[in-house]
Amino acid sequence: MLTEIEYKKLAWHSRRGMRELDLLLLPFVESVLPVLAAEQQNLYERLLEEEDQDLFSWLVLREPARDAGLQSLVDQIRLRGHGSAN
Repeated sequence: MLTEIEYKKLAWHSRRGMRELDLLLLPFVESVLPVLAAEQQNLYERLLEEEDQDLFSWLVLREPARDAGLQSLVDQIRLRGHGSAN
């Protein structure tokens, strides 16, 4: 599980400065990330290392991520984003 410092670091790096990404990533970080398994939390950290253009393509334009693990996480983030918008 994440320490408080690790969580705050991931929350800070989730602020991408692109509104569309922030609207998807920040709610996910606040409500889902803390309860994910450590492996999924590590995968999220890896996702944040990607370029904003790639994240945007995967999360908004529905292009598949290049890695099945990342794609699984992208799907979770998308579902969370759509659920909070309804």
